[in-house]
Amino acid sequence: MSTIIERLALLRKEMKAAGLSAYIIPSSDAHLSEYTPDRFKSRAWISGFNGSAGTVVVTLDKAGLWTDSRYFLQAGEQLKDSSIELFKMGVPGVPTIEGFLAAELPAGAVVGADGACLSFAEADDTERKLAVYGIEYRLTQDLIERVWADRPALPDQPLFLHPEEYSGASAKERIEAVRGKLRAQGANATIITMIDELAWVFNVRGNDVSFNPVAVGFGYIGEKEAVIFVDPAKVPEEVRSYLMGNGVTLKGYTELDSFIAALPAEVRLLVDTKRITYHIYSLIPAHCRKIEGVSALTQLKAIKNGTEIACLRKVMARDGASLTRFFKWLEEALGRGETYTEYELGIRLNEFRAKDDKFYGDSFGTICGYLGNGAIVHYSAQEDTAATVRPEGVLLLDSGGQYVDGTTDITRTVALSAPSEELRTDYTLVLKGHIQLALVQYLEGTRGSQLDILARHALWQQGLNYGHGTGHGVGFFLNVHEGPQNIRMEVNPTPLELGMITSNEPGLYRSGKYGIRIENLVITELREETEFGRFFGFETVTLCYLDNQLVRKDFLTAEEIAWYDAYQERVYQTIAPLLSSDEAAWLRSKTLPL
Repeated sequence: MSTIIERLALLRKEMKAAGLSAYIIPSSDAHLSEYTPDRFKSRAWISGFNGSAGTVVVTLDKAGLWTDSRYFLQAGEQLKDSSIELFKMGVPGVPTIEGFLAAELPAGAVVGADGACLSFAEADDTERKLAVYGIEYRLTQDLIERVWADRPALPDQPLFLHPEEYSGASAKERIEAVRGKLRAQGANATIITMIDELAWVFNVRGNDVSFNPVAVGFGYIGEKEAVIFVDPAKVPEEVRSYLMGNGVTLKGYTELDSFIAALPAEVRLLVDTKRITYHIYSLIPAHCRKIEGVSALTQLKAIKNGTEIACLRKVMARDGASLTRFFKWLEEALGRGETYTEYELGIRLNEFRAKDDKFYGDSFGTICGYLGNGAIVHYSAQEDTAATVRPEGVLLLDSGGQYVDGTTDITRTVALSAPSEELRTDYTLVLKGHIQLALVQYLEGTRGSQLDILARHALWQQGLNYGHGTGHGVGFFLNVHEGPQNIRMEVNPTPLELGMITSNEPGLYRSGKYGIRIENLVITELREETEFGRFFGFETVTLCYLDNQLVRKDFLTAEEIAWYDAYQERVYQTIAPLLSSDEAAWLRSKTLPL
């Protein structure tokens, strides 16, 4: 931790030279990514905390990290002896970043941040809140660049094409769909900041970010032109030819600023303030009309086409077969007296998935939490500290695969020995919430926040809860987390639309004892249309058995039992043909009716 303290000292020296009393360091990068290339991992570099969400604030004599409940335990461990205080977001009595700064700084003080790595919406909100206290917010300085001596360069891995046989549309067709969406919102152009949107619309992928098959770049789509801003050395001839053949112009990565500054007056930009950086927003000429709304690309990308959905159903069967083989191996290995660490199990699961010829890699770092480690929501097992898994207790395994024909994300909680009644009760309460969400039928226009209670109701009735969201959007051979939809308590105005892929993952965590989470992916489907409107529901597409020995049948309604037994049978019927006879027999034993 002396290194962290030394880095903070270097930063404070630069702060004093720049006339700053505090400096804010977010998790995001110049593309507002959740998971970033190494160059942009400034918050992790300055603090030692490497979770995917969190913000560090450094004053001349104090430092703090703000993060949510998924990372309270992890952050507590990683910040030890760093001099950085943990501020638990959402906990009563914990100040906001603005509240903390108002208490620490006098009126007239200046707070800095790199506006190239903050969304306009977030930066503008902070600026307004600090202004109430007479504090200035300056967003033009990247002080990390001055103190991070060996800061990694931008990644230089080549782009590759995502075949239309999987995407279901050409880049030209997707560009035209964006133009149609822009016209419907009164706009005629948009700037592409987020790299998963860039990858989707141009049918390109890359290797610039761990687990997410995306490449660093920007984009622009106008009435008659489509431009991708990327290092030309990263574009192989095959990709260049495809893009040009689909009406796309290539420009250098650093040419975006001058391009935006030169936009003509007739341009009417659709601007999603949550998906454009403060820096890029500030470059838009005053004569260009800005129309605020949700990104046209985000809206279109979230709704999967028929080809993508058909591919995903096949991917789920293959992924389920790999998981079946893994769990069978694990049960038998533990039965033979073999032991493996959580870290080793993550590697072994990857090896089972990698036998699929369309497998690209894990869709995120596998969360393999044994006993109390399962209560750390985003636990990351490290090779030198991982717990040894034995044939006793319970294991939480949250994992996913990137395949060229789809992305998976699944969590299973399995008993490694006879479970306690407390564990079975807790598991069944989580299961009830999962099933209620899987069964729901809802009116078109319903938002995820209106459904979230279904997953929590059984838990709340027992005074229990979980601190994370219930569901997030999932990309198609793209980021495992995407918007604009979600299922969580916080209000999100985005309705759940046909073709959206969302996770269903309620949980329960008892610190030091165990964690429980049950996660399947679901597709929004049409259930029926009546005189009162169209009613939607969820098709559960993830296919992997649920652990019968953890279920208290007496806690389930007849409807819930029917759903559970039907799901288990569908898992067997779909996956068994992909397995050997021995593997199929093992799966049969795991999918018997309750």
